[in-house]
Amino acid sequence: MSSGPYVLGPGDGRVLDMGPFQMTVKASSAQTEDALTILEADEPPGFGPPMHVHDNCGEAFYVLAGAYIVFMSGEEHHCPTGSFIWVPAGVEHGFRVGESQSRKLNIYVPAAMEGYFETLAEAASTGAVQSDAALADFAARHEMRVTGPVPQGYV
Repeated sequence: MSSGPYVLGPGDGRVLDMGPFQMTVKASSAQTEDALTILEADEPPGFGPPMHVHDNCGEAFYVLAGAYIVFMSGEEHHCPTGSFIWVPAGVEHGFRVGESQSRKLNIYVPAAMEGYFETLAEAASTGAVQSDAALADFAARHEMRVTGPVPQGYV
């Protein structure tokens, strides 16, 4: 793909089937000359990754619909539609989707994480159940460290 200007309409972009939810690539590293990556995620209630750290990029979330509970710096943040969250590189964080299907933009600056989500989508397409160790290995290959489960009592 070229790094020239482009427009995507609603629902457009490369879809990554993650099994229980989908992500859509809205801006790839190739399209932005490695400036940023934007992914749209449509996620089921209660879904969320373990606590983790991105060593090579900052991550932002913009909540488009529903609500998320974000954990960072030892605090829980309730983030309804319209919320913006910034997590600098090196900061441990995690999240859980609220009580209903929710949708958000994930923005990585500089561009990052496409390969991680592509790897997860490929694993989901085979129906293979991934162990915690396999997921941690996928993360490590993309400069992300899994640090453990979301703290008990938050959710």
